[in-house]
Amino acid sequence: MQLEIFTTGGTIDKVYFDAKSTFEVGEPQILEVLREANLSIEYQVTPLIRKDSLELTNEDRAIIRLAVEKSMAEQVVITHGTDSMTDTARELIGISGKTIVLTGAMQPARFRFTDAVFNIASAMMAAQTLSAGVYIAMNGQIFDPCKTRKNIELSRFECA
Repeated sequence: MQLEIFTTGGTIDKVYFDAKSTFEVGEPQILEVLREANLSIEYQVTPLIRKDSLELTNEDRAIIRLAVEKSMAEQVVITHGTDSMTDTARELIGISGKTIVLTGAMQPARFRFTDAVFNIASAMMAAQTLSAGVYIAMNGQIFDPCKTRKNIELSRFECA
């Protein structure tokens, strides 16, 4: 397997529930995004967690780390909520021999206008081309998780 994609929830997977008039994390949306992309690389999607990233615990991050460590793939993408993406990325530092890229979206993948497709594509390309380490792919840039933050006011990531 060339690349493994782990899903953990977040806005990228949010769906609207009419009965509740609210958004909740639903099934991983990346399968539909990749199906429409006509990819020619080998990949596997592994759902891990279905939570908003503000609800992720240290135990959840340990589950993510263990899954990445056990993966046979050297190239890993993790879809993740943006609010605590940098926290999870920092917990993955030190896993050797793998290029790990976290990405997410400011708008759900099901929306007509979403950054999810671009961010997923950026993360997959980054995982294939960058040297081993942990990165964040958001807003058309690759970030060092130790030197970045989410700017809530501008809805984007930036160097800290």
